[in-house]
Amino acid sequence: MKLRNMFFLGIPAVIIWVISIFIFGIFLIKWFWMWTVPGLFPGAVASGLVAEKISWWIALKLSVLVALLAAITHVSKK
Repeated sequence: MKLRNMFFLGIPAVIIWVISIFIFGIFLIKWFWMWTVPGLFPGAVASGLVAEKISWWIALKLSVLVALLAAITHVSKK
């Protein structure tokens, strides 16, 4: 769906859609981190180099980073 087509839904609907995507991304990142990082890097978790769980704030920042990288990838496509 193109951005200009989404604005026909109205600004409040687009804002709610964007916020819900970020909230879903936060839950997804927290879940992914909790299940994969300790399984892939047990030695690093045991020695304290990598956190076993991440906070909501870090998950929010990672969600924003993933969204920005996706936007850059989408914009750079020809």
